[in-house]
Amino acid sequence: MTSTFHGLETAARGMRTQQAALHTTGHNISNANTEGYSRQRVNFGQTEPYPAAARNAPQMPGQIGTGVEAESVQRIREGYLDQQFRGENAQSGYWESRHSSLERMEELLNEPSDQGLSSRMNQFYDALQDLSTNPEDSGARAVVKERGIALADSFNYMSDTLESNKADLSNQIGTNESEINSLLSNLNSVNKQIGNVEPNGQVPNDMYDERDRLLDDLSKRMNIEVEKMEPEGLASDVAEGKVNVYLLNGDGERMQNGGDDIKLIDGDSLDHRTVSISEDSETIGDVTLNWESGTGSAADIDIKNSPGSLAGMLEMHDGVDAEGNDLSGTYPDLNDQLDQLAHDFATSFNEQHQQGTGLNGTSNTAFFNIPTDTEGAASAIEVTDTIKNDTDKIAASLDGNAGDGSNATALSNIKQDHFDEDYQSLIGEYGVQTAEAKQMMDNSATLRENVDSRRMEVSSVSLDEEMTNMIQFQQAYNAAARNITSVDEMLDRIINNMGRVGI
Repeated sequence: MTSTFHGLETAARGMRTQQAALHTTGHNISNANTEGYSRQRVNFGQTEPYPAAARNAPQMPGQIGTGVEAESVQRIREGYLDQQFRGENAQSGYWESRHSSLERMEELLNEPSDQGLSSRMNQFYDALQDLSTNPEDSGARAVVKERGIALADSFNYMSDTLESNKADLSNQIGTNESEINSLLSNLNSVNKQIGNVEPNGQVPNDMYDERDRLLDDLSKRMNIEVEKMEPEGLASDVAEGKVNVYLLNGDGERMQNGGDDIKLIDGDSLDHRTVSISEDSETIGDVTLNWESGTGSAADIDIKNSPGSLAGMLEMHDGVDAEGNDLSGTYPDLNDQLDQLAHDFATSFNEQHQQGTGLNGTSNTAFFNIPTDTEGAASAIEVTDTIKNDTDKIAASLDGNAGDGSNATALSNIKQDHFDEDYQSLIGEYGVQTAEAKQMMDNSATLRENVDSRRMEVSSVSLDEEMTNMIQFQQAYNAAARNITSVDEMLDRIINNMGRVGI
């Protein structure tokens, strides 16, 4: 038989276990709005019955239960949904960074607008038309000069702003590099703490949540895979272990260096990589991954292979993909097209202008200064000092006769032959690129949110459910307390009343 006080211990275990469940429920309710928090659950288990199975166990009709205990406090999390979310998060980060840069470029083109390049060109065209009908009018000549200066300034402004935006993007890339290194350092630190706690039988649920928050943040910047390791020592059955973090390419495969998978976090050595991006002003996609401890070999990779916000920024900055192929819809691409547009227009304009004569009979005069090569043409184009200093040298005439404005007419036609179609094509191309990037950004964000919603269905706190649990555990606690009262009454009868008959 069990001891006289067996019932008290059984009921006390019930109270302690229900109390632990109530504490956990309170913890869940308190963190209902905490970002990244995973709800926790107390796993109940029966305690060993009496008598224990043994050769010398007393003969009894059956084993008597000894109550319940809280075997573990487990967080509710679905690893598959986490990995799926991080893959979608990387795609979303890539398209967000690409769309952000394309929006800035589209704003720079600023069409249709009274201040845009197309408007400046139209004003220059109108001034040439006026000059063709009044070739000897000094006022019309002055307007052509000023409109030409304004047009050149528009080309200069667009080129300079484009370079400024590219420099801003370079600074963002540097900031992203620092943030990635901070995330990797913090991840490794949490990984170490988890590795120190688990072998003692503890289950650091809140540390697991912190680690997952950091992993989610990192996954927006680069594509990663998280591999959980077997817990060590006397770890609980629900311990999740340390993690290895691998760098993935766009196909979801582990990137390699020298035939070895590239780890960002090594759970065995408790070491982590640091990201060092090339400072080359033209191409900065080359990244070196060093171990923080200084041991092990460095990995030189092109991070554009791993989709994420960092890859998106680098593609927009460099204008090439990981294989070195030129990409459309990037800062270098727009800069090249703008240079080509400025060079072709100014060269054609100069060729026609040099065929005419000015009021003073001068000929073979260039209207614009422009580099021989297309590179840098948009930033360098300007009206020549010859024209700025003497508008009589604007070659409005072809034959030099008074009243002849035929060359001004020919000059105005260059807008249609060497500008309109090319510039409209450029605007259209970037409009399409921006619209496509926005659509992909929206689609990837929708996919990410759908996965996150499914993830939250599993791991987030439902206040309705927690309130139900609280009532359930409270009633069980009260019942266990009532059980103690019943046992106490029984013991009181035995201790204070048995053997007192006739007294």
